[in-house]
Amino acid sequence: MAQRAPGWKFSRNAAVAVTAAGLLALGLGVPGAAAAEEPRIDLRVLVVDNGDSPVGAITAELAETGIPYTTVDLNDASRPTIDTAFLSDTVNGIPRARFQGVVLPNEAPFGTGSAEQTALEAYETTYGIPQVDAYTWAHPGVGLDYSSYSGTLDGQAAAVTDAGRAGYFGYLDGPLTFEDNSTSVQESYGFVATPRTGFTSYVDTVVPGGTGRGSLVGEYAHDGRRELVVTFAYNEYQQQFRVLARGIVEWLTQGVHLGQSRNHFSVHVDDVFAPDSRWDTERNCTPGDFDCVGGDGEGTTPIRMTAADAVHAAQWQQSSGFTLDMVYNAGSGEEWKSENGGTDALTDQLLADKAEYRWVNHTYTHPYLGCVQDTSTVPWSCARNADGSTRYMSRADISAEIANNYNWGLAQGLSTERTELVTGEHSGLRTLPQQPDDNPNLAGALADNGIKWTASDNSREPEQRSVGSSTLTVPRYPMNVYYNTGTEAEMADEYNWIYTSAADGGSGVCENNPTSTCLDEPLDTATGYRSYIVPQEARTALGHAVSGDPRPHYAHQSNLAEDRTLYPVLDKVLADYRALFADNTPLENPRQSAIGTELQRRAAWQAAVANGSVTAYRVGKKITVTAPSGTRIPVTAPTGTTRQLLLGTSAFGTPYAGRLSAWTTPDLLQSALTLNLP
Repeated sequence: MAQRAPGWKFSRNAAVAVTAAGLLALGLGVPGAAAAEEPRIDLRVLVVDNGDSPVGAITAELAETGIPYTTVDLNDASRPTIDTAFLSDTVNGIPRARFQGVVLPNEAPFGTGSAEQTALEAYETTYGIPQVDAYTWAHPGVGLDYSSYSGTLDGQAAAVTDAGRAGYFGYLDGPLTFEDNSTSVQESYGFVATPRTGFTSYVDTVVPGGTGRGSLVGEYAHDGRRELVVTFAYNEYQQQFRVLARGIVEWLTQGVHLGQSRNHFSVHVDDVFAPDSRWDTERNCTPGDFDCVGGDGEGTTPIRMTAADAVHAAQWQQSSGFTLDMVYNAGSGEEWKSENGGTDALTDQLLADKAEYRWVNHTYTHPYLGCVQDTSTVPWSCARNADGSTRYMSRADISAEIANNYNWGLAQGLSTERTELVTGEHSGLRTLPQQPDDNPNLAGALADNGIKWTASDNSREPEQRSVGSSTLTVPRYPMNVYYNTGTEAEMADEYNWIYTSAADGGSGVCENNPTSTCLDEPLDTATGYRSYIVPQEARTALGHAVSGDPRPHYAHQSNLAEDRTLYPVLDKVLADYRALFADNTPLENPRQSAIGTELQRRAAWQAAVANGSVTAYRVGKKITVTAPSGTRIPVTAPTGTTRQLLLGTSAFGTPYAGRLSAWTTPDLLQSALTLNLP
């Protein structure tokens, strides 16, 4: 990558003219100056987008957090001009800064000395507005020496400096490592350089092939302005960005903004009490499946936890500090008991430890709740009535499956919430291509049983949606730890079948699927699960967790049996997270109803912001927010922030990552939410 000439220039006259106002906006004051009316600063971010991935990544973080932003597309010929009128005005005679922070592709995307660049720099100085340079090269114009190193950063370890920990990156603890997922592909590129006067490094690394350390992320304070300078390229999915994104946004907003972000990780274990079918390594299919030749269910032993597996699950939870959601089929367990001598040590042990888990209704016997399946064809199709219409499972039958399972759990004293449901295979919901619409009897059955939250498959339907008038979906991430495998060797064997070419003995599916990549060679079935699949799946799950995505993941009881294949993945996710994040940023572990509520609130908030019905601003130490009645407002603010009541104040929010945050509403008889900053 060629380095550009520095070309940095700033209007000294503009800086001198507005320094006093800038100091006032920062709350620093001007010695000897008379009191001045403080400006209003709207809680909205300006994003100047050139189409490159770093700006897109920061924009995605703003959207995920719930921070309002305005985008100016540099590739759009009809875009607005960045001038004083665009950036600021007056409201009721009070000067208003329309943006609390600015995201730029680099330090001077409009050209050094250009009218737009000069207007932007004057605005930032006047109102004390921070600027993020999403990605630039190391040079004196951004407060750095010319690069000590430029090139790939794949596999490079970086660390938060003492200054970073004391500031907006204090939620991080240990070092972070740049992704290196493939030896044949360069995944990251960056510049490592020594700071000059006025530059404070927040994230640095050892100079590759050299000596000392150089900055990757840091603040350049100069001429009354502040820039956060990032000197490595990234996209929104790379772990190094996901881990640093919170700090970038908190610095940009100075820790005061609409929206909140917390890291979540919840894991559903489906089919508890029920056996799961086993992958046939000879036929490369699962007996009992419609597409398995000779698939009568015979020839393999079903996979089911034992009492010892249940003991281990409870012990693992205690030692790991993590709670699993046991998604149970009581009727399937009763069938197993009747077919195996009338006793069931597994059920006895799980019930003995019932308080250790959360429990979720998975229907009584795990039937398919959608259309009646015609298995005379491969793949299956929906059976038809005499008039040609689709034949569906009835409302009464669906309702009985839900009610019988819930009532069994209630009788056993399980911590099951009536409002939560996971249907078998997410059935009842539309399933393409066979069933393009929900079972029309599903919504009524859900309402009959008070179901507010029913699980859906995130790989099919990633967005929350309504099912009837009383139920919302909760999309779940399927984990690549297969339900039909009990051993690590079986898991690697099936993985090979799916992800290797036909020439290498696989199915060849990966060759014809544009979203899939074939393995270079089949995994060793003795070692491939631990060496390849576990790190890959843990990285994917951790990526969801650190992006603030609350959607749960799901596996199956078979993965807690035999070789207990789920634990290595969970252990790595938890260990990697705890190595990265400080104790003030715990990995939250909500249950399905809380996740559904979070997704519902986010959707309502995003809609309110998108239609322009939210107004939020800061004047000095006071924040004022108005939103449509009933809309819960997410806010993040410093420790010590209080809510202003009609009479007096009250505490605001709960602590997370060194800040306070909450979903909240105006107090009784108040039309706006008012917060007092410390």
